[in-house]
Amino acid sequence: MTADDQSATDPLWTDLLEDARAIAEEYREDGWDAVVLEPTDVSPVERDERVGLDVAVSAAEYEVVHDLVEEGDVTITEADVYYRPLAEEGSDQRVALTVERDDASETAIFVPLEYDVTACKSVFETALLEEELLTHVTTESTDQWVSFSHDDPSLFLEESDVRAWRPETE
Repeated sequence: MTADDQSATDPLWTDLLEDARAIAEEYREDGWDAVVLEPTDVSPVERDERVGLDVAVSAAEYEVVHDLVEEGDVTITEADVYYRPLAEEGSDQRVALTVERDDASETAIFVPLEYDVTACKSVFETALLEEELLTHVTTESTDQWVSFSHDDPSLFLEESDVRAWRPETE
């Protein structure tokens, strides 16, 4: 997914962003600090120091997340994953919304995701095997990132993807 892919003509992406903003507003009404990111790109990454999904955001959005998590008093201890079923049967596009939460400080970071499951197959196979999917919020202009861990990668996939890619257990 690139910024061009997320144009206003992409109803799935537009709906996901609207849902993220609406849920964040509910959190705010309950007294939480809520940050909604608008990724410009979501792509698989498989490097020694980083495996998972890279979530590129603007420099300003990255600074907010970095300041909260790396520099501030926010410790993400919980996450909710809202997966949207496929809009079109047979499509490789997947969308999900993660809500990274620190219940103690009542802070939530909303991370909308749109990704090509075929392009991310290796990442998801590894995540299913290791029972952890990492998402890395970063910018395209820096080699810094803030990572979030999800212990149930199947929440980001269709059941058919999970069945096809989950390693056999004995």
